[in-house]
Amino acid sequence: MLRASHAPCETKKALFSMSLGHLRSEWAPNITRELLAGTVVALALIPEAIAFSIIAGVDPKVGLYASFCIAVVTAFAGGRPAMISAATGAMALLMVTLVKEHGVGFLFAATILTGIFQIIASVLKLGNLMRFVSRSVVTGFVNALAILIFLAQMPELLGQGTTVYILTAVGLAVIYGLPYLTKAVPSPLVTIILLTAASMYFGFGVRTVGDMGTLPTELPWFALPQVPFTLETFKIILPYALTLTMVGLLESLMTAAIIDEMTDTDSDKNRECAGQGLGNITAGFFGGMAGCAMIGQSVINVSSGGRGRLSTLWSGVFLLFLIVALGTYVAQIPMAALVAVMIMVSINTFQWKSVRTLLTHPKSSSFVMLGTVIVVVATHDLAKGVLFGVILSGLFFAHKVTRFFGVASARDEANAVRTYTVTGQIFFATAEAFHSAFDFREEDLRGVVIDLHASHFWDITSINAFDRVVLKFRHHDIPVEIIGMNEATALLVEKLGVHDKPDAILSVGH
Repeated sequence: MLRASHAPCETKKALFSMSLGHLRSEWAPNITRELLAGTVVALALIPEAIAFSIIAGVDPKVGLYASFCIAVVTAFAGGRPAMISAATGAMALLMVTLVKEHGVGFLFAATILTGIFQIIASVLKLGNLMRFVSRSVVTGFVNALAILIFLAQMPELLGQGTTVYILTAVGLAVIYGLPYLTKAVPSPLVTIILLTAASMYFGFGVRTVGDMGTLPTELPWFALPQVPFTLETFKIILPYALTLTMVGLLESLMTAAIIDEMTDTDSDKNRECAGQGLGNITAGFFGGMAGCAMIGQSVINVSSGGRGRLSTLWSGVFLLFLIVALGTYVAQIPMAALVAVMIMVSINTFQWKSVRTLLTHPKSSSFVMLGTVIVVVATHDLAKGVLFGVILSGLFFAHKVTRFFGVASARDEANAVRTYTVTGQIFFATAEAFHSAFDFREEDLRGVVIDLHASHFWDITSINAFDRVVLKFRHHDIPVEIIGMNEATALLVEKLGVHDKPDAILSVGH
């Protein structure tokens, strides 16, 4: 009896322990590593956020406040632990015209509307669409992004003088050499601290973070966008919000898939859509621009040991602390140190194995990967590259499926009945070939049997072709028997087919 009375208590303790364990694994598997990783990310976010603000034509604080808001909110609401979301270049480019023609107030309103649309996308479970993105497209996306990250560092490196080259080289040496001595502290963080200290002490006179723009000295405050709340305003921001929604979700979901693979863990893509939406809504109300996941900073975080939500949260909180409380020191960080970190990111991001397997993988997969890379690098538009890759993958897949389609026939001379045996998938790409495989004018034919045991119909085009076959035979007074239709095909025929409807025979003659 005593043991029985203690059972519920023991069960509660066990459940509490499991919950605590799950919470720790999701938030902070290793608190020290999480904080150190988040610190590196925060330092790397500052010049990027300022640069993206300049691209969009707004004050640097708009990008910095956005990075703080989005990082903190997605740490709690996002579906991918350890992923970093903030202001990004791809999103900034979409805002240029809006800011130029209507002002920053409309940008904040468009950011809020973008967040609302992203939450709607989560409710509609659009995150599930990621399963239609092939492995080749993801690899192409990653490689293209690595190339773009590397090319983005060139203006801060080329033509900046010998000192910048030396500092960058030293930074890379520390980044790749320190792990052989110790992994207790992320080598990118050590690089930034050492090069900043050396630059301040020796006065190298190189370009610094402070040269990119003035850092804010005040905290962000909640405020409604200063725009007229009218239908005309909605019409102005709607097209921008829709485009920002699509690009933001695409980049975020692709980045989530990459971090999934790097950490060998899964993530909730629909929750990520909602998290991005809440982050953008918050940013819009606190004077920030729309943002999304950042592959470069996410790779920095994971490479530095970040695995939980704490690293994401700390990157946002520490970013705000740096720019408001320590702005004087942050402004002294040499850009060469951050260039070294980002070059490391580009090298680590690029899938070098994909180059070795170009000749061994199927030609279609290699072509999709290369096509995605070329389009992204040529247009600097990740959305266009991924869309191109997805369409190309679909076309190659459709072509591959058509090769396994066929219709064989045999005639029973005793009964003058011909049996057509259909094999493979019938859809828009094989529907016409399916229809052409039947001989509607065969002489002395008393009946036709269509055997569908080894086939499947997929869409309205295939059902239409099936209707045409049956009705044409009936038009020539040849009865048709259908055998072997699976349940899914039967439901589709019942829903979309017309050959069994009373007026179907009348329509075939026209």
